Amino acid sequence: MQVHFLTKNFGKYDTSSIGSYMNVGGFEALRKAVTMDPEKITDLLTKVKIKGRGGAEYPLGRKWSQARAVRGERKVVICNADEGETTTFKDRELICHDPFNLIEAMIIAAYVVGASDGFIYMRAEYACYRPLLLNAIRQAKNYGFLGTNILGRGFDFDIHLYSGAGAYVCGEGTALIRSIEGKAGRPRMKPPFIKVSGVFARPTCLNNVETLSLVPHLLLDDAGVYASCGSGESIGTKLISVAGNVNRPGVFEIPFGTTVREILYDLAGGIQHDRKIQLIQFGGASGKIADASILDTPYTYEDLRAAGVMVGSGGMLVIDERTSVLDFLRMNQEFFWEESCGQCTPCREGNLHIKIILDKMAAGTATREDIAIMIKIARVMSMSSLCGLGETAQNTLMSAMKVFPDLFDIGGARA
Repeated sequence: MQVHFLTKNFGKYDTSSIGSYMNVGGFEALRKAVTMDPEKITDLLTKVKIKGRGGAEYPLGRKWSQARAVRGERKVVICNADEGETTTFKDRELICHDPFNLIEAMIIAAYVVGASDGFIYMRAEYACYRPLLLNAIRQAKNYGFLGTNILGRGFDFDIHLYSGAGAYVCGEGTALIRSIEGKAGRPRMKPPFIKVSGVFARPTCLNNVETLSLVPHLLLDDAGVYASCGSGESIGTKLISVAGNVNRPGVFEIPFGTTVREILYDLAGGIQHDRKIQLIQFGGASGKIADASILDTPYTYEDLRAAGVMVGSGGMLVIDERTSVLDFLRMNQEFFWEESCGQCTPCREGNLHIKIILDKMAAGTATREDIAIMIKIARVMSMSSLCGLGETAQNTLMSAMKVFPDLFDIGGARA
């Protein structure tokens, strides 16, 4: 079933008017937050076990506590709105249908961690939403929610909107920061960690759009609606993007514990023309894949992990029987080969050579040795790449080897 906790404001107010947002309770969470001890807010986020919704799954309460504890002047809060993961478009919906909530969330984050500046890093392809966010920032400043002495609490904070140039790798935190600084969007080594030395060498707290957007709703959730949803360790709700060969692709807010079958057949309307499912990819291009045997698995962090996949960015791509697994893998590999920044050898060379071997498989010229080399390259990439792109680029390939072993049965012996 679909629920409306994070999405409860969708369609309820004029997204160009701060007054309209305030009529549905906008900025009441901020008014409440600035009267609270910041540690009480981080305790709340820890209690409901909010994990980062961008894919890393890092606990939000812990991240904000750590960012608050870092000593330094002019701290920064960054909203990662790059959303470059293929088949993932849930952050776009939050920006489009509830922009003022995102602004409010960033101000609360700044209050908690002690930041004076904020950046929204938006992917280039979302250029049409720039005027919407710029208008929201301008109106928030006119009403005293941004600028100096916010709500009379001696708290100063401003937000700046920055658009990237369309590089997938800039979804990675350090590459995103370098892009804001005007440098090439390439990852850097850690440490120093972002929380200590981020944008312009200032202490920085970076969160995903969905992660931030939850906070105002949670602060006003006195009835515990969010905590009443979910299953096991996966408390609350999740925005998911469903794409591919389904009848009703789109974004849905579900309680954790909803089965994959319910998502695909009830919310997304089933598979087009009742065809059979070939595979489902979870969490974007860097996600793992499964076959139809996963349909009755609950959508939770722990259940999906046990089934060999992951929540990741919240994307689900459904591929029906018309597409061959090998063609899908080649398309996925083409994406990573093009998007690698080329800075580190494992990712730069690894993506190229895996692409070459997959093309040889399609041509029928691959050997058992090629398959063994491909596996070795994939493992080296996962262990030694500089950033998450190289580390996870071969998730799809490695999971395909488990789900579709016959595809890699070259010369009568499986790799």
